[in-house]
Amino acid sequence: MDLVYFALLCSVLIFVHELGHFVWAKIFGVKVLTFSLGFGPKILRLRGRETEYCIGLLPLGGFVKMLGETRQESVLPEDRARTFEAQSLYRRMIIVLAGPAMNVLFPVLLYFVVLVGEGPQAPPTIGTVAPGHPADGKLLPGDRVLEANGEPVYTFAELRRQIQNSPNKELLLSVFRNQTRVEVSVTPQEVRVEKPFEIVDTVGTLGIGPSQPAAVVGVPRTDSAAYRAGLRTFDVVIEVRGKPIKRFVDLEEALAENHGETVPVTYLRPVRVPGALGTMADLAVYEPGVAALAPEANQNTFLARTGMEPADLYVFDVPDGSAEHMADLRPGDRILAVDNQEVTAWITFEELLFAKPDQPHTITFERQGERRSGSIQLRRELYVDEYGGEQSRYVMRARNWAPLVPEPLVESPHSVRNAFVAAVEETYDVARFIVVGVVRIAEGKIGISTLGGPITVYDVVGEQSAKGVSYFIWAMAIISINLGLINLLPIPVLDGGHLLFFGFEAVLRRPLPLRVREIASLLGMVVLVGLMVIAFKNDVERRWDVIRGQVRELVP
Repeated sequence: MDLVYFALLCSVLIFVHELGHFVWAKIFGVKVLTFSLGFGPKILRLRGRETEYCIGLLPLGGFVKMLGETRQESVLPEDRARTFEAQSLYRRMIIVLAGPAMNVLFPVLLYFVVLVGEGPQAPPTIGTVAPGHPADGKLLPGDRVLEANGEPVYTFAELRRQIQNSPNKELLLSVFRNQTRVEVSVTPQEVRVEKPFEIVDTVGTLGIGPSQPAAVVGVPRTDSAAYRAGLRTFDVVIEVRGKPIKRFVDLEEALAENHGETVPVTYLRPVRVPGALGTMADLAVYEPGVAALAPEANQNTFLARTGMEPADLYVFDVPDGSAEHMADLRPGDRILAVDNQEVTAWITFEELLFAKPDQPHTITFERQGERRSGSIQLRRELYVDEYGGEQSRYVMRARNWAPLVPEPLVESPHSVRNAFVAAVEETYDVARFIVVGVVRIAEGKIGISTLGGPITVYDVVGEQSAKGVSYFIWAMAIISINLGLINLLPIPVLDGGHLLFFGFEAVLRRPLPLRVREIASLLGMVVLVGLMVIAFKNDVERRWDVIRGQVRELVP
């Protein structure tokens, strides 16, 4: 089946490429003799009024043969004006450029098809607000954003796009809060996003998320009402006095007016299963329970009355041997501070550690009411990325567990427009990534071992097609952009080589001598074959273990 998908992908992309040449040749009146999809023996031939349409057995190429492209052709006097060489310089440039341009623009359609089919999305409701970020103190969980700078906002993705496009620029948000409409002015913080190949993007961020925390509780003290009732950290409350509970805010509302009355609280407790699936997975199962909770009377805060708070700051997992484990951090501990700076959210804990990842930090935490501290330095790891470059990263292995409850999805009346804009942006990002990658290879910053050939393409197509049609289309879009941009390289025999010849012609006011073009084309063919050999060698080296295993199966 992978072979079918591979043939389909090659055929579609080659057809799109050659169609660009064909259409613009026809628009300018050039006589097209052959439109061929694929090489080798012809399995299908159709004769048009003046063009023969062919499909070859091997779907690894194609061509559009125009009148007058070879010296051996005899051209009738009445057709001389319809040869390719008879066209003006700008027309020839457009015809040649049209093929790669189609491969670069075609992904806009592919991405659009995938994105427009995604359906309803998360609404522009504020779920979480990170402490210390621009939205802190200005936006509240539960706020529904209606407009941004006067433009209606229907989904969280639309809101995020507005924020990302406005670093250090004031945003005036119209927000629905507590049954009233309020205006909130907030300025997104500028953040640098580092990507492979030394690409750096600048975007805006407010520190907000689209979903609110689930009713997963943290129980910090053993003398609290929650602990006496049998509730423990990471219990998931699902009912209070028979009323369903989903979010932590629902739990707060259900107990808001309770000042001493005992109520039944139904919960689910995650219990780890050691050695699950033969140690292949880290699993936990829920054990149900019911607690008789009697909140304290005459206490002002929810934590003081019930002994419960969101579990965001509690450590859920600490792998043995990790830097966090050696700092005496254990599951169930509550993070208090980093370097004597108070921590009010797990994201703040991570930000403080990663702000200076190469330095040791003093973390302060609480365990069953007892205050403790330890020293931690994040571990630095070296790895080789998918492009063959050596990269380094700092990792934190301790994890919290604070699941979120998504809001009901909504439709946007601008879904078609949003999908098109996102498709154009995605196409631009991929094209820029490929261009910068080629430049980095030319600069010697990236090894030529990163080049991939047909085997790599075959593997990618097989992997993505196994995930579903949308993944296959996504892979087709990326490969199409690759094909279009590679064809623009200034190597004779490629479209970019022809454009290079046209550039000399524009400067010299006459075409390059035919002998020069022939020698350049021969050298270009040598370079192209050399690159193909390197790419094939890289493919074989990447799959050598697989190939050797398959050979052993065939040869006893």
